[in-house]
Amino acid sequence: MRTRFHQSLDELKEKLLRMGGLAEQALDRAVDAYRRRDVSLCQRVFEGERQINVMEREIDELALDLLAMQQPMAVDLRFIIAVVKINADMERVGDQAVNVEQRVMELAKLPEADLNVDIPRVAEVASTMVRTSLESFIYARPDVAESVLKMDNTLDELNAQTYHAMLAVMQKSPELTPQALNTLLISRNLERVGDHATNIAEDVI
Repeated sequence: MRTRFHQSLDELKEKLLRMGGLAEQALDRAVDAYRRRDVSLCQRVFEGERQINVMEREIDELALDLLAMQQPMAVDLRFIIAVVKINADMERVGDQAVNVEQRVMELAKLPEADLNVDIPRVAEVASTMVRTSLESFIYARPDVAESVLKMDNTLDELNAQTYHAMLAVMQKSPELTPQALNTLLISRNLERVGDHATNIAEDVI
């Protein structure tokens, strides 16, 4: 029974890694769609979100089965409960990727404008935070989790820079307000991705 239990824990860990990979992939595709103004990539983000939702349910069901049937103690119990919480944060990362995709769809309908803002840089920090927070959990490394908290400060600053830049655009060129607002929302969605990664890091610590 204990061997089967630990095999199930390994399966849970493997599924969570796959979930993280799907969430990160969705985020990368959404940002790539933004960078290339490629609406076809938006559909792939939407399809990927359905995969994420299926995986979320599978992880929750396996975790709840282990809690109900095995009644784990101490460290195993903490691990399973953490998986459930992290699973929810990963699913929300997928939701934020969809939000970015929707803004990209709106931007694609508008004339292209040089807004002088580095959204890919914001996305890079957010994506790194997701990957690093999951690694900190899998390898039980609170020191790695601490690095995620530091990255969150960087992400917050980048988001603030985007906000001020887009505010300046709207004041100087009101005709570009729709482009600026959608770009501002994309940055805000990416900042929320960082919030979910921070939640994971705090759970690890």
